[in-house]
Amino acid sequence: MPGEAILVEPNAASTGQNITLSREVLAEAGVQVESLLLISKPYMERRSYATCRKLWPEVHIVCASEPLELDDYIKSIGDEKLVVDMLVGDLQRVIEYPKLGFAVEQEGPRDVCDAYKRLLRVGFDSRLINS
Repeated sequence: MPGEAILVEPNAASTGQNITLSREVLAEAGVQVESLLLISKPYMERRSYATCRKLWPEVHIVCASEPLELDDYIKSIGDEKLVVDMLVGDLQRVIEYPKLGFAVEQEGPRDVCDAYKRLLRVGFDSRLINS
């Protein structure tokens, strides 16, 4: 890929900013966008999709992430509690962000919602937002 074909957006500090600021960079470059490939951490795919669908509803969205088993991800971070806290925090955002206008609503599988509630009850809450 030639360097001049790569557009960089260096200022985003959140998923929403990744989308809005990248959209501005593409528009300034005259790029017409019909579809997007969103690449994220595996546990962030649903939130990335919901955020993009809210902010850029007219494009076709495909989400992808590195195929990584949970055990391997935990090993790469080195802290099992932190990883579970991150997963719980991200799922909370999938649930809460639509209410705040940041994302489209998604219905989650019942077993995932039940596991989320159990993890909250046993203390995996260090990555939660105040909603």
